[in-house]
Amino acid sequence: MNKTMNEFGVVDQAGIRRQGKRLDEIAMALALIMTGALWLAPKAMFPEGTWLVGVGLILLGLNAVRRIRGLKTSGFGIIVGLIASAAGIGRILGQDLPLVPILLIIFGVGLVVRAATGSRRPTGMSDVS
Repeated sequence: MNKTMNEFGVVDQAGIRRQGKRLDEIAMALALIMTGALWLAPKAMFPEGTWLVGVGLILLGLNAVRRIRGLKTSGFGIIVGLIASAAGIGRILGQDLPLVPILLIIFGVGLVVRAATGSRRPTGMSDVS
C-alpha cells in the first residue's frame, strides 16, 4: 500500500487526510468543469444522460485512484457512481431505468450481506432484542 509515512516508518494520518482531501477537490473541480462545459455546448451535441455518465465516471475514477493510492474508498461513492453511470447509459439508449426499485434492492442486499457476514455495529449501538 502506498501510505504516507514519516522518517520513522509511522503512517502519517495528516498526510493521508491531505491526499484524500486533494483527490476530493480534484473530483469536485472535474464535476464543475464538466457541468459548465455541458451547459455551454449546444443541446444537440451531447445526448441526454451525458451528465449522469460523467458524474458516475468521476466518482468511480475517484474511488479507483483512492484504492490505488492505498486510501480508504467510499462505498457510498461507488454505489452512486454505478447508479449514475447506469442511469445515464440507460437515458442515452432511450431506456429510463426504474431507479427507486433498483436502490431499494441494492439497499436490501447490502443489509442481508451485512447481517450474513456479522459486520460489527458502530460503537455505542446496542442490540435491543
